[in-house]
Amino acid sequence: MAKDSRNSKTTANRYFRIIEEIFLSHFRQGTEQFTFSRDEIMQVAKKLGIKLPKNLGDVIYSFRYRVQLPHSVREKAPPGKVWIIQPAGQAKYRFVATTVSTISPSINLAETKVPDATPGIIAMYALSDEQALLAKLRYNRLLDIFTGVACYSLQNHLRTSVKGVGQLETDEVYIGVDKRGAHYVFPVQAKGHKDKISVVQIEQDIAMCAAKFPHLICRPVAAQFMSEDLIALFEFEKGHSGITVCSEKHYRLVEPDKIQIEDLEAYRRRQLE
Repeated sequence: MAKDSRNSKTTANRYFRIIEEIFLSHFRQGTEQFTFSRDEIMQVAKKLGIKLPKNLGDVIYSFRYRVQLPHSVREKAPPGKVWIIQPAGQAKYRFVATTVSTISPSINLAETKVPDATPGIIAMYALSDEQALLAKLRYNRLLDIFTGVACYSLQNHLRTSVKGVGQLETDEVYIGVDKRGAHYVFPVQAKGHKDKISVVQIEQDIAMCAAKFPHLICRPVAAQFMSEDLIALFEFEKGHSGITVCSEKHYRLVEPDKIQIEDLEAYRRRQLE
């Protein structure tokens, strides 16, 4: 375990030095966005005498979805903003100063109990938080419950390329139909306990839907484990101020006998209110 920990820290340190050098080479006071290429990772690694990562894309992926940017980068963000990295085309990326970068579940939002229909054998062999979460969404029809639309899984881990954005991946794509017959596309991002929901990923999902499903109504969704059986679901919309949360609900998966008459009465009052 100690060896793995040292290797992880060494990798993180290499990534920090590379992304810091790229950022500082482009940044000028007052700048709020600039573009750089993947080739710069190789150039900077050679300049600093750093062993080049086998997967160049992992350097960018780490700072987009897993870890914070170095302090020397974060401190140069304009007041009230943070730096994020966006795709900017084939093998190109863009640093952008934005007001919001990640979204977290609300602490005090009411829960809704749902009978857990996850097959026991699936729960036994799920390999990661993300896979377990996608399975629980699917088997418990949580997307249907959350959106009020009949939803069907089209594809998981959809990897594609979108013009002006580059390569992207959506954890799962659902197609839906409502009582009027209108068709929807729901791109879903799934996050484990410690991961963050990235605004960048939601923007990518919207761009993907516009390119691949132009005639469907796009309703981007994210799901996150708050605890083993408590799941937060978010729906987003894009407006003049960027990506915003238009709906958030928390669902707790329980054994059927854990749902009491009092719970049902409370849910009925919510509907009436």
